[in-house]
Amino acid sequence: MTSGLAPGRPYHRPVVTPPAAPSGPDPLPPDLDAARRLLAYCDASPSPYHACATAAAMLGEAGFTELAEDAAWPGGPGRWFVVRGGSIVAWAVPAEHEPHDGFRIVGAHTDSPNLRVKPQPDLVRAGARQLGVEAYGAVLLNSWLDRDLGLSGRVAIRGDGAGATLRLLRVDRPVCCIPQLAIHLDREVTQKGLVVDAQHHLSPIWGITDGASPVEGPFRAFLAEELGVDADDVLSWDLMLHDLAPGALVGRDEELIGSARLDNLASCWAAVESLRDVSASPGVEPGAPARVVCLFDHEEIGSTSDRGAGSSLLPSVLERIVTAGGGDRDGFHRALARSACLSADMAHATHPNYADRHDPQHQVALNGGPVVKVNANVRYATDAPGSALVALAAEQAKVLLQAFAMRSDLPCGSTIGPVTAARLGITTVDVGMPQLAMHAAREHAGSHDPAGYQALMAAFLDPA
Repeated sequence: MTSGLAPGRPYHRPVVTPPAAPSGPDPLPPDLDAARRLLAYCDASPSPYHACATAAAMLGEAGFTELAEDAAWPGGPGRWFVVRGGSIVAWAVPAEHEPHDGFRIVGAHTDSPNLRVKPQPDLVRAGARQLGVEAYGAVLLNSWLDRDLGLSGRVAIRGDGAGATLRLLRVDRPVCCIPQLAIHLDREVTQKGLVVDAQHHLSPIWGITDGASPVEGPFRAFLAEELGVDADDVLSWDLMLHDLAPGALVGRDEELIGSARLDNLASCWAAVESLRDVSASPGVEPGAPARVVCLFDHEEIGSTSDRGAGSSLLPSVLERIVTAGGGDRDGFHRALARSACLSADMAHATHPNYADRHDPQHQVALNGGPVVKVNANVRYATDAPGSALVALAAEQAKVLLQAFAMRSDLPCGSTIGPVTAARLGITTVDVGMPQLAMHAAREHAGSHDPAGYQALMAAFLDPA
């Protein structure tokens, strides 16, 4: 893969060990084993770039081969993937597959709402060194207060000649914190609620100044030290803060999981594991679809980018799969007419402390199974044909389904589903795993749900 800054220069990706459940004398129940694997994936993926690197390592262990977008792609049966920044598309073409036979696609997104470092972040106030950050996506701002925060993402480093190389960066020690104002200085906070101003109240503290050190440049110098380069060689960055608390099983009987970025790394993990599992059985029957997983960046901010769901990434990859297999443009459109997509994004479980915020006819339970999400205004792409495909997959996987619809007097969020349906013109259905505290720095879900979520995706990719 190339960096996008200097054609032909390799993207530096450190070796990432695929997440695995801890070994021990007493194996975990299957449901909890899947939950542990999900938590390991979340812990290994503090940024979209790391999420792609972790997914790539998992796929590589399963025999998938990475392809460069500017290279000729092989045809015929096989397993491949391509990475573009914080997005990855992987596919498995079974034996006896014809170019026009169509695709079964699972789509998700790698990004989560967080705090991103500005281009000129260094500032000093009241004797504290701080970083300028910007809220990315619809962040629950208060959830980032009073946490130990690390730093992750990618940095552009000066290369030989006029080019640049992208390097992954992960600082897993508490380099930042955002202290909340003491209650003695805001006595009304418990009655009127906390108001967080993103410009004035969210600048993390990462040091104390002696008043003599220069304000300009410390952050760039810090990055250079972490990467082992000169400060002048640090050209730019896409960096973000992440909560350092690891994922965990939660509750008296470990019926819950708690982790950062469950929305939407839970879907990414389930999609990659599903593709890895179903690609091991090649599906030699004539007419079997090619199985595809696409994990997009930038869903939380509208999907309009060079690598979001609104980009040319997925249509381009699908067309190249068809043409590499000997098909033509007409064959590509025939394949789309035989295709379907499961848009996988997390779903709102009914919050026990705020049950009135949920539609009473559509209560969603943790550990109650995957959720089909429906919206009359097509904020979700689900329609009757898509719902039927998921119902059949659930029967095949032997998992129970739940249904979610928003209260009629509250606005509804959206997913990559409508964007993907519009770009490709194929049946698309929105499905999620139930969770609480969506868009918080730490979220919670049921510990038995990841196994069923993964099983449903596997059945959708490989229908009986």
